[in-house]
Formats: sequence, C-alpha cells, structure tokens
Amino acid sequence: MTLNYQISGQGSPVVLLHGLFGSLENLGGIKRELENQFQIIAIDLPDHGRSPHSQAFSYVHYSEQVLQLLNSLDLTNVTLLGHSMGGKVAMSLAMHAPNQVAQLIVADIAPVAYHDRHSGIFAGLNQVDLPTLQDRRQADAQMAVHIKEPGVRQFLLKSLAQEQGKWHWRFNLDLLQRDYSKITDWPFSALRYDGPTLFIKGGQSDYLQAAYKDTIAAQFPRSQGRIIADAGHWLHAEKPAAFCKIVRDFIRANETN
Repeated sequence: MTLNYQISGQGSPVVLLHGLFGSLENLGGIKRELENQFQIIAIDLPDHGRSPHSQAFSYVHYSEQVLQLLNSLDLTNVTLLGHSMGGKVAMSLAMHAPNQVAQLIVADIAPVAYHDRHSGIFAGLNQVDLPTLQDRRQADAQMAVHIKEPGVRQFLLKSLAQEQGKWHWRFNLDLLQRDYSKITDWPFSALRYDGPTLFIKGGQSDYLQAAYKDTIAAQFPRSQGRIIADAGHWLHAEKPAAFCKIVRDFIRANETN
C-alpha cells in the first residue's frame, strides 16, 4: 500500500494528517501558509482521499502506513501535525516510533476514548443513493435529511467523486462505519511520547477538556497547550492565521532549544 501524498516547500519537514472523512485537501490552507518556511508533506490517510482502502481500521496500521511513506522519502526528525482522527494517528506514530518524530502537534483531540459523535453523519451518508444519483445538488439534498449543517455537508461532498459515470465516496464508508468504535477508541494509554508536544484547542470545542489534563500529561510529559478563542473543532479552517502562528512559534522554539 502506498499512500497518496503531496510535497511542497523547503526546510524542516512538517507532516500534515487530516481527520475522519477528510483528505489532504482539508489542510490545504495550512500547507499554503507554512510551505514558504517548511517542507510540507500532506498525506491522504488510508481509507481516505486517493489512498488505498484497507481491510480493517487500527491506529497501529494507519501510523505504520504513514511511517512507511516517511521512510520511503528518507524523512526523519519530522514534525507531525494531526487534526482530530489524524491527531490520534500522529500520537500513535510518535509513541511507536519516537526516534522518527522531532515534535508533535495535535489539533483538537485528546488521547482518550470518545462516545459516538457521528451517527447523524453516517445516516446522512447512507441516505445518498449513489446508483441513481444525478449530481452533487441531489446528494446534498439527500444528506440534509439527517445533516442540517450546510458546512458539514459541503465538507463531505468534497469526497464525492464520479468516475466512468458512477458516483462513489472516496473514503471507505463501509469500513469506517463498521469499525467506528475503533476510531473513537484510544488503546495506547499505557504508552508515552517524551518529545515536545503541543495540543491546540478550539475554544468552543469540547473535544479537548480540562478533565483530560492529567491523562495527557501522563502520556505526553513534555506537552503544553494553547487555546484559539472563538474557534470550534475546525480551528485550523476557522482561524488559520492564529493557528499557523502557534504552529510556527512552537516549531521554531524547539529548533533553537
């Protein structure tokens, strides 16, 4: 399996890992902001974007696939930046291959298990009748039965593709739905990563909570946190300038230490 990726810019390597139902395009704004100072490696995770589909979900498998790609590119001492599910992949990779990771940046996710947050999205995706679909407008209307937020539907529609006259989701919907409990889980609470780590929280998001502080400190003893006010779970898209400044400052601070 070879993951789809894009490389741009020059400098120390920064690896971007997107979240559930997404693709490397979701972090395109961050890539454009940072590629004038860093070498950016944007990756489609397995079962997403233009990367191959897998037989089962596991964070070990996902992080191993990313590590294999980095090894094939002769990249070491990378900065890992992951959002949401991609943040969990980044944390897993850092814990399992710490010598490959110079520093870790986790956007709005914690190393904990979460309850179901996507039942409405799965219902909306399953509402789309792909064999009879005429266009994206029809898909949007079908999803709207279960997904009321236009922005969420537009995000999902970015992964709707048509090839040889047939519509399909680029992400592996069947697998993601079947293995959803593994996506929300966190099986590595006994592991730790001792490198510099930054958790960035959206001020209006409840994914990163104060109650997780001790749990985070136990697994990432050199971690620190920043909050972006007036931003939700999609903090990198809502406040890109603030997000990128925090990222730049953290990387530069650790490069000079």
